Amino acid sequence: MATKRIIAICMSGGEFATDNDGGLLSYKGGDAYAMDLDQDTKLKDLKEELAETFNCSVNRMLIKYFLPGKSNKRTLITISKDKDLKRLVNIFEDKDQVEFFVMEEEAVQVQKVLKAPASRSKKKTVSKEMVLAPASEVAPTIVSEDVVPLTVSEDVVPLTVSEDVVPLTVSEEVVLQVAPVDVTYTNEPMDMDAPSETTTGGGLVVHDDQPRKAAMEWANTITGVGQRFRSFKEFVDALRKYSMAHGFSYVYKKKDSHRVTVICRSEGCPWRINASRLATTQLIFIKKMSASHKCEGTAIKASYRATREWVETIIKDKLKVFPNYKPRDIATDIEREYGIQLSYARARRAKESVREQIQGSYKEAYNQLPLFCERIMETNPGSVATFATKEDSSFRGLFVSFHASISGFQQGCRPLLFLNSTPINSKYQGMLLAATAADGDDGVFPVAFAVVDVETDDNWHWFLSELKSAVSTSRPITFVADFQKGLRESLRAIFADNCYHGYCLHYLTEKFNKDLKGQLSYEARHLLVQDLYAAANASKLDAFEQITANIKSISPDAYNWIIRSEPGQWANVFLGGARYDHMTSDFGRAFYCWVSEANNVPITQLVDIIRGKMMELIFKRRVDSIQWVTRLTPSMEEKLQSETSKTRPLQVLAPHGSIYKVRGESVEEVDINLWDCSCKVWQLTGLPCCHAIAVFECIGRSAYDYSARYFTAECYRITYAESINPVPNFDRPQCELASAAITVTPPSTKRPPGRPKMNQAGLEEMVRRQVQCSKCKAFGHTKRACK
Repeated sequence: MATKRIIAICMSGGEFATDNDGGLLSYKGGDAYAMDLDQDTKLKDLKEELAETFNCSVNRMLIKYFLPGKSNKRTLITISKDKDLKRLVNIFEDKDQVEFFVMEEEAVQVQKVLKAPASRSKKKTVSKEMVLAPASEVAPTIVSEDVVPLTVSEDVVPLTVSEDVVPLTVSEEVVLQVAPVDVTYTNEPMDMDAPSETTTGGGLVVHDDQPRKAAMEWANTITGVGQRFRSFKEFVDALRKYSMAHGFSYVYKKKDSHRVTVICRSEGCPWRINASRLATTQLIFIKKMSASHKCEGTAIKASYRATREWVETIIKDKLKVFPNYKPRDIATDIEREYGIQLSYARARRAKESVREQIQGSYKEAYNQLPLFCERIMETNPGSVATFATKEDSSFRGLFVSFHASISGFQQGCRPLLFLNSTPINSKYQGMLLAATAADGDDGVFPVAFAVVDVETDDNWHWFLSELKSAVSTSRPITFVADFQKGLRESLRAIFADNCYHGYCLHYLTEKFNKDLKGQLSYEARHLLVQDLYAAANASKLDAFEQITANIKSISPDAYNWIIRSEPGQWANVFLGGARYDHMTSDFGRAFYCWVSEANNVPITQLVDIIRGKMMELIFKRRVDSIQWVTRLTPSMEEKLQSETSKTRPLQVLAPHGSIYKVRGESVEEVDINLWDCSCKVWQLTGLPCCHAIAVFECIGRSAYDYSARYFTAECYRITYAESINPVPNFDRPQCELASAAITVTPPSTKRPPGRPKMNQAGLEEMVRRQVQCSKCKAFGHTKRACK
């Protein structure tokens, strides 16, 4: 699949200039260079090519760009890592080219900004050493010694400073910044019946000493008599921005569907606006306006009219580009740009509201599940997509298994499935249950998954029942999963004798540490965990017994725990099914990472994101496997060659029928007809061990003919032969929704306190050092707390 390529126009050696309003930036002069850009482009390679082209240093190079849209040409975005470069390609995926600005760190000077608050009182004329400029044409200007100061004329308005501002001399590098004026309108609908408030409340606090640079861009959203607006909503938005820019608060004296009268909140101030609707149209125009204020500083200290809708309009565009825009960052940006302190809860609610506008309703997504399941099975024939509800019609679970996954598992994968779960961090929470397999190259192959309201024994039973109907096969399947009682009983009840249940060593170790907590030192527990893993991987009974004897010498309690933990369900020497050296159920960790990346989206979008990831994975591995020239997959070819290198010191003795004895450090028996060796490595891994390979070399046979078919390149290609098709938009018409026979409502789950735990602990995290008392030598307390 060809990736999108964008032409990058790289410019260097020029300078930035502002427009007549002192706002939008444009780049003039310098040299330009064109190059191709895509998702695989590395920042290091990009910088090296630009350094060679523009003859500059890679270490001091800065690359910047503007976000799409004319209104965004005020702030430059810096590319500092490969992730930034990939994000840029995603942002400009519908564009043919993007402009880069290449500069060196030496050219980026630290600019001192003179803050000049727009106060109506205590004005002071600027010192004669300050630079003066016409009020209508103030733009960012660097003042140095070789610049001739402007003379003061009648059309020059002196800049004012507060008492605590020290006048700067002309020799210092100063940037006089006045925020540009820009007219901004919105076409979103407005509820005219909504109550009007004179203060904002809800955690909004105004800092009058903030520069409010962004708010000053709205100084001309209201221009005067005769100005027209397309709706009352547009007029109200413009009025709110105008009041923020000029630092006053207002109230509605009259407001209905035909006319509105607005006055300044300060008593006795003459400022007012009368606006009404034009006859036979929806246009709103200003009939009267008194633009002067006499409220001095009183109105400036009043609360701004920053409603939730206003916050949403501010952050909506940015959330489209940066979905992970955090509420804390939202509050910080609004305070810096508009002088308004926003509470975290208010920022979070605004973000969730905007996200729902962009992504769709979380609640409505559950009601779309019946149609969604139908569309999956229509676009991917042979797939299984079903859902379950509770008695009150609330959501219980959604099961999905695509035909490409079912076919790939049945025809190309080992009869081995890993069962695990991961939390879903969304509005209604939930858990994702998954069954993943291992392909011939030991890559993760998703077979089926389900979104459930909560992880319970009943939901696992429902998931396994749907899994059996989807991947029905006569082969005994080995499941690697947790040892929890409900899961064990469900496997036995559903798959009967046609399955094996191998306990996941990760969960077994977790229980081992929990049950023996406080009885052993850190060093002892660390050694015991290592021995536990060695005992599980032991291929011979005598090796298993020797390891458990070592455990008994360290701690009899640990030995007794191991004997009572059903070694027949986790030790290789006793387990009936083959795990092919996979001992933990978190083999599909890469699959669970997709879920964590797709958090905070409606359930239908979560499933569709996973489907898209699976579609890309299948296509990529299918294309990659075409280039393989070996008989086995690359990883299995490497393992076979590693075993072959061990055959040199081995000696093959005279056979007895099909049984050969091979002498090395020990004497092993190899039965080539039964594909069996007494070392058990051949049976456990599916690849011939070094003893079997020594026999093949002696009798002139190929080890490839005695390798499990799942590891061949041909079988790997069969695994990924089928494709997953996209699911088109499943927006259901309102009439169809109203007449739907099945209604699904969201589950009654709530977000738990604290940050959700997304990653499972590893082996080293399992064994944490405990506090040990230096007085009684017991664990769990210090000398001070010892009794």
